[in-house]
Amino acid sequence: MASSSPRDKYFGVWLIFFMLGLGTLLPWNFFMTATAYFTGRLKDSSLSDSSANQTEPSGEQRGILEAKFNNVMTLCAMLPLLLCTCLNSFLYSLISQRLRVMGSLLIIMFVFIVTAVLVKVPLEPLPFFSVTMVKIIIINSFGAVLQGSLFGMAGLLPASYTTPIMSGQGLAGSFAAFAMICAIASGSELQDAAFGYFITACAVIFLSILSYILLPKLEFFQFYQETNRKPKSDEENSVNLMHRENGSEAADQNRRQDISIMIIFKKIWLLALSVCFTFTITIGMFPAITADTKSTLSDGGSWVHYFIPVSCFLLFNLCDWGGRSLTAICMWPEKDSLLLPVSIMCRLVFVPLFMLCNVQPRLHLPVFFHHDAWFVFFMILFAFSNGYLASLCMCYGPKNVLPHEAETAGAIMAFFLSLGLALGAALSFILRALV
Repeated sequence: MASSSPRDKYFGVWLIFFMLGLGTLLPWNFFMTATAYFTGRLKDSSLSDSSANQTEPSGEQRGILEAKFNNVMTLCAMLPLLLCTCLNSFLYSLISQRLRVMGSLLIIMFVFIVTAVLVKVPLEPLPFFSVTMVKIIIINSFGAVLQGSLFGMAGLLPASYTTPIMSGQGLAGSFAAFAMICAIASGSELQDAAFGYFITACAVIFLSILSYILLPKLEFFQFYQETNRKPKSDEENSVNLMHRENGSEAADQNRRQDISIMIIFKKIWLLALSVCFTFTITIGMFPAITADTKSTLSDGGSWVHYFIPVSCFLLFNLCDWGGRSLTAICMWPEKDSLLLPVSIMCRLVFVPLFMLCNVQPRLHLPVFFHHDAWFVFFMILFAFSNGYLASLCMCYGPKNVLPHEAETAGAIMAFFLSLGLALGAALSFILRALV
């Protein structure tokens, strides 16, 4: 079978999956990067002509909306992400792959076009806050469907083809962090920077749509799509020829096995829980605690302004991307090794390490790791281990099941990835309160 498979000419399928991975998370990363723009719009009334006549209740309203923006944004992002990933795991067979992927990409692009237009449209704080949260819900809902569908598609291909999705998602964060640093360096207005973010996101999504249109035309992808369907039909044919009287019973058994999510979950439960735990620890610390860490260099000059953009966001995303990409050339430990879940459990050590850095403000814990170099060192290990271990789990999951179960396994793994993000977001509130 392997010898008759065609080659991925010019790494076309690999590059398309990388582009689709980039398109999955780049919009949301740009949205998070523009947080200062959103809170700025809540701080200052867009209809500033009447600023002198602003009443006190309106000012209070803006203050509350601004203060609660990050918490509400996290809630509006993670809950739809989790719910829609769950729905995608169960309902993927009822809606065609093409409709799920293309529909999600088109809707996300439309939302970002609207977001870019609204940069130039004056809105009062409350309507602006409400519209922004609705957009966040839509982006993350369809982003969850898109992500689950991509991992399901990758499950049909060799294990290494989950890596470009993970790598593309890792690059998305790096790209957004680099854009934030460039905006700080240029001193450009928040509105201009935000408009550039959203237009760039639209362009990337458009390229992702073109990439997906090209994907079914590539021979390598066609081969594995067909191969995925063959085991079921070949098995049914052989049963009909050799045991006609038992044919219908065997077909029913195959069908039951095909749709039983619980049977598939039993084969991959350890990997699913591993990827969930990986992202629970990661999101529990980043960015809720890591972004509140302050530089201890009193004469740091401009470094004080660049400390979090560089040491937290850019460094995390670059090392995370490096870890995700490494699985393209090295996949160790192996999928059945207990060393993989043990390594993931060991990442718990990062919780006290970051909490004992110079996180401000703090109420309970002392600062033990004063120097910035400690924070940078912890961040490199934290981010690289997240990217590498999570990517390993996502690659191995669909390979622990039968070929015709791989797409369902990929969708289940995507659900547990999203569950980890949601649990991490909830955990971050608790951990931040303990510092």
